[in-house]
Amino acid sequence: MTKLLKSLVQKTLLKMESYKRKIEKPLVVCEILESLSLLKVDVVGNDKLFFDNIYSGNQCDPYTLDWINLLKKSPLEYYAKSVSNVIIVSRQLKHHIDPENRCVLFCDDPRFVFVDIINKFFKTPTIKSTFVHPAATIADEAVIGNSVFVGANTYVGKSVIGDNVVISPNVTIHDNVQIGANCIIGAGSVIGGEGFGYVRETSSGEMIKFPHLGGVIIGDNVEIGSNVCIDRGGLGDTLIHSGVKIDNLVHLAHNVTIGKNTAIIAHSMIAGSVNIGKRSWVAPCSSIIDQVKIGDDVTIGMSSFVRKSIPDGEVWVGSPARKIR
Repeated sequence: MTKLLKSLVQKTLLKMESYKRKIEKPLVVCEILESLSLLKVDVVGNDKLFFDNIYSGNQCDPYTLDWINLLKKSPLEYYAKSVSNVIIVSRQLKHHIDPENRCVLFCDDPRFVFVDIINKFFKTPTIKSTFVHPAATIADEAVIGNSVFVGANTYVGKSVIGDNVVISPNVTIHDNVQIGANCIIGAGSVIGGEGFGYVRETSSGEMIKFPHLGGVIIGDNVEIGSNVCIDRGGLGDTLIHSGVKIDNLVHLAHNVTIGKNTAIIAHSMIAGSVNIGKRSWVAPCSSIIDQVKIGDDVTIGMSSFVRKSIPDGEVWVGSPARKIR
């Protein structure tokens, strides 16, 4: 890599979204209350206390923002042992905790509030202008939005990329793909490739390829991990609605539809024409057979094999998967 290219890449990477465990200017609780108002946080104790770093494993000091997970074996014991001045705690423990000289943020979901604070105050600015790595290839007919990052060795065909999208290195985006705003595509992923579809001739047994004439439509705020394959549709489109999160090493076959805010976790395989509703969760290493319909708010447990449609709100686990709740 030449010095000029190396310098250009380093400057660009500094503009990409990242997080800091410690910030230079401490955050005083009373000064950030307005940012927490929508989360319905009750502040008890000394709101003049401050924090400048976030909890990371056992690395904690008085200026660390800490939080208590109710799933811990002894949350009250954890609270007593924590050295942090500012702690986020479940509202369920409000009558069991004396803030003493601390500041306690009581809320319904401590983990969510903790993550929200990180995203608001510990995130570095996103890229300010579009950058395409010199080693990337962009089709002349491609439409690239504002503030887009395209990594090295990535290929973008005749497709549309929205604003504020990060496309990591070694990604392939074929023709007829639409990607909305604020999306992240992990390294090595392939979007819009031809699906696995064949028609077998009766007498000879020869397999003839089924034409895949559709595309892939991805909504806003979608995150796709590394080495994910999303096939284009056969006659229609493969649809990934806004807010969907897809983990590493997931395969989505042709004409799959994933509803808003659904999560598909690593090593899962979603076969052709499966329709998954909103806010559902597909745990790691799960497989869903073609044509199945999964409702809204469904949970599919780890390593499940789903061969039947699942109504809204149910929990299925096993191979073959069965309803447990």
